Amino acid sequence: MSWKSIIIKTDNASADCLSEALLEHGALSADIHDAEAGTDAEQPLYGESGLPAEQVWQKAEVTGLFDDDTDLDAIMQSVKAATQLSQMPSYRTETVEAQDWVRLTQSQFSPIQISARLWVVPTWHQPPDSAAINLILDPGLAFGTGSHPTTQLCLVWLDQHLKQGETLLDYGCGSGILAIAALKLGAGHVAGIDIDPHAVKASQANALLNDCDQSKLFFSTHYQTGNNPDDKTGESGQVDIVIANILSNPLIMLAPILVQAVRKGGQIVLSGILQAQANEVKAAYQKWFDMQSSHEQDGWVLLTGIKK
Repeated sequence: MSWKSIIIKTDNASADCLSEALLEHGALSADIHDAEAGTDAEQPLYGESGLPAEQVWQKAEVTGLFDDDTDLDAIMQSVKAATQLSQMPSYRTETVEAQDWVRLTQSQFSPIQISARLWVVPTWHQPPDSAAINLILDPGLAFGTGSHPTTQLCLVWLDQHLKQGETLLDYGCGSGILAIAALKLGAGHVAGIDIDPHAVKASQANALLNDCDQSKLFFSTHYQTGNNPDDKTGESGQVDIVIANILSNPLIMLAPILVQAVRKGGQIVLSGILQAQANEVKAAYQKWFDMQSSHEQDGWVLLTGIKK
């Protein structure tokens, strides 16, 4: 079995209407992607809540997938008319052969070495180093597979700085990867919080997959901050470390909340921040923390601070 696809070169002004027109004319699916992905001209887009964001790349490609017997040239004539374009956009066609899509997806995710003793390993791979701390994690609905620089920055920091028995709050836990890593690296108690209930479920499932001690690990959509540093339940009170891998604008808005969760002398670790955003995020926390830029990877910055 095979399918046919149309790949249309366009811009951000026409991409959405072309995608909709393909679907209206029988496309099984349609997607929009960066026409220059994988090149030096690739254009990263990161939408943040509370800020306007570009929704489509300046140079885009729109792909429509059709049944094998579809007349793609006729489809393009209909699409041109439906979108009222003055001229036919540049496009090409391809045949999409049937494949083992599960195996193809799995082949894109190999074990990732974070440090000398820390790996992220999908379930379909054997750990390359059985003596290492292996985080068993598959791609899923929640963010955090270990492949993104922001996640790797946080994992490296935990490996280098987390002390045995410390308590930690992972705010915006996603897949739970940072919370699980902290527990395996020796944290005494860890709480993972995410506003998305699907993320909480994914985190709980990943914790079971990694044989985590459930008495030391807590995932929820709610976290009540307090002023009792002796409260080690993870459900309330202050902790030794708050780590948050989100995006810069939410981090700025959350500053008054996150500061309450950190004990005096405790640490805050912030990721999901582009280099150009680092000073603004640092300024939002400087009132309560001695802030510094800790590490940088591929244009992303990790900020850390000690509570005054």
